[in-house]
Amino acid sequence: MRTLVRIVDAGSLSAAARQLNTTQPTISRRLKTLEQNLGIKLLNRSTHQLRLTEVGERYYRGARELLEHWDKFDSEVTGTVREPEGTLRVIVPHAFGQDVLVEPLTEFMCRYPHLNVEWLLHDDRAMSDFIADGIDCAIQIGEITNTNMVAIKIAEVPRIIAAAPQVIKKAGKLNHPSQLENQPWLSLQTYYRQQLELRNNKNQSQVNLNITPRFYTDSLYALRSAAVKGLGFCAGSQWLLEQDIKAGRLQRVLNSWCVDALPMYILYPYARFYPAKLRLFVDEMRKKTPSIMQQITGRG
Repeated sequence: MRTLVRIVDAGSLSAAARQLNTTQPTISRRLKTLEQNLGIKLLNRSTHQLRLTEVGERYYRGARELLEHWDKFDSEVTGTVREPEGTLRVIVPHAFGQDVLVEPLTEFMCRYPHLNVEWLLHDDRAMSDFIADGIDCAIQIGEITNTNMVAIKIAEVPRIIAAAPQVIKKAGKLNHPSQLENQPWLSLQTYYRQQLELRNNKNQSQVNLNITPRFYTDSLYALRSAAVKGLGFCAGSQWLLEQDIKAGRLQRVLNSWCVDALPMYILYPYARFYPAKLRLFVDEMRKKTPSIMQQITGRG
């Protein structure tokens, strides 16, 4: 039954096999066994298409509901003594997924040694189909536009403006954000392209900055590298840029001004029941991420 539900949700036998960490022949054999035991045909398969039969549609809906009830019952009965197991599939942004979030992930996996994790680096904020791709949850930076998902805010990401010393020297003395408008800029197009809103930390005044970037990227690491190479000014995550500021490769610009912090969310589909592996991971991220962000940005 679980195999059938995964086949339908994933859209193909091969996709279901990848998500269940097995082979396509195994998936095909399980489906055939289920159909033989029931004495009915559940799926019509062709080279390019897979469709539920009429009775298969009814069976799929019933199987999905039955499995959700069983998982909930099993969790309530055994949850206090049973560790989460299986595979948790998580989508995370490239920079954070390679750096900041590895620490709480490692602690989580050490606590639950029977749980495996697929840590999928993905900067596209137009999230994939969670059910079809077998994704349990995602961590996303920036405001959420998909209202069909559970979205829990777990931290904030402070941002600053920085550039290489030679770029700042060429720009001359900078006293106000308006002096940055005609300078060469690097754009992190996932969050800003040709406009930036800057806030004064002392009096909370705001300035809307119109920029013309020379370099566009969707990668925070590429933005950082371009800034270090002297291509222009950038607005990026404080935790990452400060590493280069301390090393002298970059300098912070207009210290009393900053770009508004970006919210960090953990997302997952609505459901009547959530498996222990997901509930425990969400709790871990909610507890650990804020303190990690405070630590690496020197706040708190």
